[in-house]
Amino acid sequence: MMAWTDRHCRYFHRLISPNSAAYTEMVTTGALRFGDQPRHLDYSNQEHPIALQLGGNDPKDLAFSAKLGEDWGYDEVNLNCGCPSDRVQNGAFGACLMNEPDLVAACVHAMNTAIDIPVTVKCRIGIDDSEDYAFLNKFIKTVANAGCETFIIHARKAWLKGLSPKENREIPPLKYDVVYRIKQEHPHLNIIINGGITTCEETKTHLTHCDGVMIGRETYQNPYILADIEATIFGHNSPSRDEVAMQMHEYIQGNDFAPHSVVRHMMGLYKAQKGGRIWRQTLSDFAHEPDVIKIALDKMKSA
Repeated sequence: MMAWTDRHCRYFHRLISPNSAAYTEMVTTGALRFGDQPRHLDYSNQEHPIALQLGGNDPKDLAFSAKLGEDWGYDEVNLNCGCPSDRVQNGAFGACLMNEPDLVAACVHAMNTAIDIPVTVKCRIGIDDSEDYAFLNKFIKTVANAGCETFIIHARKAWLKGLSPKENREIPPLKYDVVYRIKQEHPHLNIIINGGITTCEETKTHLTHCDGVMIGRETYQNPYILADIEATIFGHNSPSRDEVAMQMHEYIQGNDFAPHSVVRHMMGLYKAQKGGRIWRQTLSDFAHEPDVIKIALDKMKSA
């Protein structure tokens, strides 16, 4: 979800779903050591509970970055061992780390030593030709022994060669039963399932086998699905779409944020609703106007 789940996206989603956990886009340890820390770490207080997702492979750098996250007020630090992008592979982290469970264990130990908030790991069920259950189970056991109690498992393997990141989200088959088996054999661990989940009914089914469900791209493309999840899973009624839109208008007005950087995350708010096409077109046409959201709402109502 790099370049997607930035602070504006998370604030928007939080308005719809106050009770779900939010994760940042992956931030590399190099960006935090040598880059603009506030740009990568700033967020709104309303975003809690929020986890900082890190990319890296050096225990010292990850401990440093995790401590930054804790000092910044994050509720959790998550190590990404599942991203298959070329950039990540060139840096020898992300999904590549599944081939090095001892290194991941050392990274988790270093982070746990540096901070008091939870350290979690996100991974795949396998990589390339290594997708047998024993491969995943060894990874989970080794990293758990280093102090990781929560694993977010994308129920697809990753092909590090031959598939693009987009293809890695679609071509390798989903094998939810593999994640279920990990939970069955490690009942003391918190196992969160991820990958291809698009409905509230699917979420409910997965929760009978796992401790949690992570939904990524569907919540971006169809964000109001979070309202169904809030009502069904948490028993909480979300604001209406129009109310959410007006709160986002106030968010832009009350901060020094470029309107286009905010509304680009809101295209799907009226997906499959009357006026949805007008909403999307207006957000695109008036993306740099401070009143872009009000303009879009007015155009929808007058259509």
